Amino acid sequence: MTLTNSEVISTLDGLIETCRDGEIGYRDAAEGVVTAHLKDVFHQYSMQRTRDISDLQNEVRNFGGEPQKGGSLAGAVHRGWLNLKAAITGKDEETILAECERGEDVAVKTYEDALKKDLPASVHGIVEYQFTGVKEAHNRIRTLRDEMKNNKK
Repeated sequence: MTLTNSEVISTLDGLIETCRDGEIGYRDAAEGVVTAHLKDVFHQYSMQRTRDISDLQNEVRNFGGEPQKGGSLAGAVHRGWLNLKAAITGKDEETILAECERGEDVAVKTYEDALKKDLPASVHGIVEYQFTGVKEAHNRIRTLRDEMKNNKK
């Protein structure tokens, strides 16, 4: 059975919070690294999450809701991005990458959970498309972290 409008909006709001955490997390990560390539990667993923947020907010409005404006600190802890601030303070790029990967682990799980729901086809298509980008980001961040770790040996 397809979800009610309220359930669709709630699912979308959860994804918006997850994307907002990623948007802010990647922006902070870009400011915390020296390597130009990493700055570019983090900026790229922050912008990707900005676009994802916009698309999800439009869907919330299509279903008669008002999109969430921001997440909570408690939510950020659970969504995996809180430790990034500590990593940035230490300027350790490998640690920053590891914290970004941790945030992406949570994003992957959030999108997987959303896709298990009986979302309307239009919403499912958007969530599935975004999930592809989230998985790609997760894998690329993990690869960059592993490469950095291997180069230190």
